[in-house]
Amino acid sequence: MRPATLSTLRELFGDRLQENAPLAGYTSARIGGPADALVFVHSADELAATATRLWEMKQPFVILGGGTNVLVGDKGLRGVALVNRARLVRFDTQSEPPSLRAESGTTLNTIAQRAARLGLNSMEWAATVPGSLGGAIYGNAGAFDGDIAGNLISVEILHRQRGGEVWPVEKMAYSYRSSLLKREPQPVLVLAATLGLGRGEPNEIQAKMKQLSARRRSTQPPGASMGSMFKNPLGDFAGRLIEAAGLKGTRIGNAEISPIHANFFINHGKASAKDVKGLIDLARNAVEARFGVRLEMEIELIGEWNS
Repeated sequence: MRPATLSTLRELFGDRLQENAPLAGYTSARIGGPADALVFVHSADELAATATRLWEMKQPFVILGGGTNVLVGDKGLRGVALVNRARLVRFDTQSEPPSLRAESGTTLNTIAQRAARLGLNSMEWAATVPGSLGGAIYGNAGAFDGDIAGNLISVEILHRQRGGEVWPVEKMAYSYRSSLLKREPQPVLVLAATLGLGRGEPNEIQAKMKQLSARRRSTQPPGASMGSMFKNPLGDFAGRLIEAAGLKGTRIGNAEISPIHANFFINHGKASAKDVKGLIDLARNAVEARFGVRLEMEIELIGEWNS
């Protein structure tokens, strides 16, 4: 980053700005080199104002919520990382059906737990999914036959040219682990969203969440990972294909294809992004060679990846 740009960022953000900030601590895989600059935002309004100023400067930035489903390159990120801590949640229990509005940095688990305590259901699946609401909306996160597309009513979007907009769920054009925003990158960011809920007994809702969480723990490995590495091909499972290709437990450096679930790649401590990328390439090539299936990544690579 040019010194003049960094100087302007210091003037704009003051103590909120961190320079040459390692990103590993802001990702679920605990992997990633430094960003030129890092700024925390704590509300949807602050997120909108910060993004607007960076767009005016023509300064590239990425947003990190829970830091899941991303792999940051070892050389880091040239530009600004915005760490999204906008987490205001408001419930409307008087409407039929009930609903909530949450800012995009809110974790899915927080939403599910708070809804359960109010006797509001249909978000039980979300209690098992790491990451933030903004990332879930972007990638149509889901689990146990639920997904964000099934709950979403509308999304509050900030468009670089047009300003604030409200998109109904239909405009997101959701498909399996994908959305219009993911398929066709646009100069927008997610500020907040309204989700539809149902009604139930708090004890029953919480019991269901505990049951789903136990199922997840029994089938998915602990440790630092990005979540599911690949999307499931139509009619099959990425983990099954990787396992059938003989790659369960394969390691490169401190990165491992989990022996518990082959669609999870685990950082056993100080794994590099290069190590993980090596496993990604190995798995994709082996599965394609043996089964003729080209696995599509569910995660995204961000930052610098040139050798």
